[in-house]
Amino acid sequence: MSKIESFEELVIWQESRELVTIVYNVFEKSKDYSFKDQIQRASVSVMNNISEGFERGSNAEFIRFLFISKASAGEV
Repeated sequence: MSKIESFEELVIWQESRELVTIVYNVFEKSKDYSFKDQIQRASVSVMNNISEGFERGSNAEFIRFLFISKASAGEV
């Protein structure tokens, strides 16, 4: 088993990136700009928190950011 060197290698990050694409596509024509913005920002937050936690360099910090990411996913 090889060591993961970057957050881009994480399947969870790759799938969160797909989530962002799906959310942006679904809300592309939405006129409810406030709701659209909130959901889009929350989806990006999922991806960003995974990468930020990974870059913190400790398992404890990574886990903390995964919980934050999970909360953002729940919001979406």
